[in-house]
Amino acid sequence: MQTTRDTQPNRPVNRPAAAPVMATPWPRLGIRRAALGLLLAALVGMFLLSLAVGSVRIPLADILTILVGGEPARATWTTIVFDFRLPKALTALLAGAALAVSGLQMQTLFRNPLADSYVLGVSSGASLGVALVVLSVGTTGSILMAGIGLLGDVGLAVAAFVGAALILLLVMLVAARVQSVMTLLILGLMFGYATGALVSLLLYFSITERIQAYVNWTFGSFGGVTWSQMAIFAPMILVGLGGVFFLGKPLNALLLGEAYAHSMGLNVRRARLWIILTTALLAGAVTAFCGPIAFLGIAVPHLCRGLFGTSDHRILIPGAVMLGGVVALLADLIAQVPGSQIILPLNAVTALIGAPVVIAIILRRRNLRSTFAT
Repeated sequence: MQTTRDTQPNRPVNRPAAAPVMATPWPRLGIRRAALGLLLAALVGMFLLSLAVGSVRIPLADILTILVGGEPARATWTTIVFDFRLPKALTALLAGAALAVSGLQMQTLFRNPLADSYVLGVSSGASLGVALVVLSVGTTGSILMAGIGLLGDVGLAVAAFVGAALILLLVMLVAARVQSVMTLLILGLMFGYATGALVSLLLYFSITERIQAYVNWTFGSFGGVTWSQMAIFAPMILVGLGGVFFLGKPLNALLLGEAYAHSMGLNVRRARLWIILTTALLAGAVTAFCGPIAFLGIAVPHLCRGLFGTSDHRILIPGAVMLGGVVALLADLIAQVPGSQIILPLNAVTALIGAPVVIAIILRRRNLRSTFAT
């Protein structure tokens, strides 16, 4: 019976998660490297634009002057850039890269084009961890956390990471027992609903100030990370991304199924463990400091496959890092409504960007149903 299952063709299941959105593969690796270079240039340009545009417009020449330590035309511009816009732009870049890579890993691991850390309940687990810290401490606890400063930030990040890791491990335990990807996806959503129910109970018994703080956190924002928090946030993201860069070959092997990967000599359990740890670290860190940011993890990997015309993770991983940063910076720029004092909820903007991509994926792929067939 096991032999029959192993001999089933895996390609109809694998292809939707790995195939490019656009069916025009580029023939040369040099062209793809050139595309990576152009994407890097776009990332740098979007980063500088995010520093220049806002309620106060700062000329690009003065932005460059400030970054190299010079004196701009107005002294207040230095304060605006270093105290507000630079940490926010760095947060958007790191968060976008982390969510894009997390989504890429989840889509490959579960061979599901609509999988990401949010859909499978990982971000919900991180939200529960944050809710337990923010909503259950009360007034005395919140004063204590404010007093301990950096230690409070560490506790918040650890709570989000533990919550994300527990939910993802639970999903993986279920994945070892079920064969249907649709069943696994539904169970992941159920885990998300269960953690949402626990958060609702915490909200019901919490004080008004804590409830308002948590609700504002759920809207998502890249502007809440200070330089002291950046000392925690950035290393967590960089460590997670560094671990993912070593998973290119294992992820390529998993594209054709675990049986094929095992036949190629891959230690599937170890690869799964590293994928779980890096995804939990990345999603947990972003959720802890920025809130539950949706849709970036689903949309960006598909945009990368369409842009590069390949399923090779050695190209997709750096591409997702840069494109995720570009999309996150663009979403943050739109949320600011340049030239006004209005700030839109970040999750609303990412949904407006990501939802059309997901709809296009569903409409363009006639064989999407085969993804859920086994």
